[in-house]
Amino acid sequence: MTEPAPSFAATPVERRIVVAPGVALHVEQRSGDPDAVPFVLVHGLASNARLWDGVAEHLHASGHPVVAIDQRGHGRSDAPETGYDLDTAVADLLALIGALELQRPVLAGQSWGGNVVLELAWRRPDAVRGIACVDGGVIELAQSYPSWEDCLAKLTPPSLDHLTMAELEARIRKSVPHFTDRAVTAYLHCFRTRPDGTVEARLARSRHLSILRSLWEHRPSTRWATLKTPTQLLLADSGDEARTATKRRAEASALAAGSKVRSIWFSPGHHDLHLEFPERVAGLLSGAVREGFFA
Repeated sequence: MTEPAPSFAATPVERRIVVAPGVALHVEQRSGDPDAVPFVLVHGLASNARLWDGVAEHLHASGHPVVAIDQRGHGRSDAPETGYDLDTAVADLLALIGALELQRPVLAGQSWGGNVVLELAWRRPDAVRGIACVDGGVIELAQSYPSWEDCLAKLTPPSLDHLTMAELEARIRKSVPHFTDRAVTAYLHCFRTRPDGTVEARLARSRHLSILRSLWEHRPSTRWATLKTPTQLLLADSGDEARTATKRRAEASALAAGSKVRSIWFSPGHHDLHLEFPERVAGLLSGAVREGFFA
């Protein structure tokens, strides 16, 4: 995998942006050409902004202003007791766009983040000029898990709080041996070390499951026919035939709806395409701007 040249990297400005009473999100902002299209990068469930670092650097090197965010309860953002649902995630993102005075940015969201940006674009097409869903946006869990109980049983995250950070790192490296050290470090940022040396997820399990329930209830297939925002789907073929077939059915539905939607497949590709192929993902995003797709 190609890493950006050192000259590409610009130290981002870390900020805390208030999006609701008593709730601030941690963001990392890279200023660019004030006349260039801004990007907002939105991570997935139980993830964090670090996974977007490579993409952010490449987009910034192309002149774009870039904002990467930690959603509520994730990374270094505030973790209030409530608000772990799709409606709140959309409201937080709209508030952040307004607070930063971003003029119709392109939103790129991965996994659950893809569903968040799709829902925002469907509700508020005036607020954005385009969206990119990175192996997300097409996630409709109810099609695979007709009951919430089945979804909960299959997708409840495993408990890792008996591990040390070193043990967790070893597990990650075994599961994605081709990922760079930088990518592994980004994954580790989803956790913190407790006083006894074991890890805990930054996103509490109860909040994780609340978001999962909201995602299970989301029906992106009902949005495509009336979506007014240009949309780019970046989809991963991991080699799992069943999962790929599900994505291809969702892709076909999106493409047939008549909205301005196009798709690009990464085959093979990991679910975290933005972490595995940051240069290619950034190139597809900035290229879509240059050719006028996001307009």
